[in-house]
Amino acid sequence: MRRLEFAFWFKVSTPPRRSGGRRSRIGRSKTHKRWLRRELGITNDVTSLLQSGASSRCAGCQGSGFKVQIRQLGHGMIQQMQHPCNECKGSGETISDKDRCPQCKGVKVVPEKKVLEVPDTATGDIIFVLQQKEHPKFKRKGDDLFYEHTLTLTESLCGFQFVLTHLDNRQLLIKSNPGEVVNPGEVVKPDSFKAINDEGMPMYQRPFMKGKLYIHFSVEFPDSLSLEQCKALEAVLPPKPVSQYTDMELDECEETMPYDVNIEEEMQRRQQ
Repeated sequence: MRRLEFAFWFKVSTPPRRSGGRRSRIGRSKTHKRWLRRELGITNDVTSLLQSGASSRCAGCQGSGFKVQIRQLGHGMIQQMQHPCNECKGSGETISDKDRCPQCKGVKVVPEKKVLEVPDTATGDIIFVLQQKEHPKFKRKGDDLFYEHTLTLTESLCGFQFVLTHLDNRQLLIKSNPGEVVNPGEVVKPDSFKAINDEGMPMYQRPFMKGKLYIHFSVEFPDSLSLEQCKALEAVLPPKPVSQYTDMELDECEETMPYDVNIEEEMQRRQQ
């Protein structure tokens, strides 16, 4: 039994159909988590399709995959920047030219279709068709991921902190202000977005680069407030806008009382 490891590829080109043997089509439905990395077991008695290269630790970044650049901005001020290593493309490993696989160029994965040769049988193909399932928390758009999170009104006004479990089970600590648990000066408004770099999906043909993770915030407001709570809020919040109308003009207006509705249900009833 040989194990062939398939990384996620976004745009796999389909080569021209070759004449001869039969094609075996295997359908797979996977969520975002499984698209990141998946192993499939295939029984065959032929030479391995992927040639493994002799890799070693990158000397440029000492295996970390990143390089640190320090710039002097002024007297006593420096700027430290971290960027992916240009020698190993952020992998932390390098492969010598004599050991590099000519098919995968050292990436260890061939994105196109491969042919399995079976003795005494016409040559055929195995085609893996991956179908993406919806994830309950994450939504994917290209290389980027979108995550929905609900804040309380207190978190929205006074700062927040929560743990986000990523698709690879890493736990990310999300704060409203880096280095502080609560940032009183930052207010998260309803229907706002925040982004985290390099936490999206792997990019096509650039497996060590990832898209962004966007967090969509919604704010949960209380259903009602007491008179005392309203007065307490009025004492700390900005004052109400001053009316442009006099009391006499307001008395002549027709008073109405709005009520809550589900706008989607309202529109559906209109169409019936």
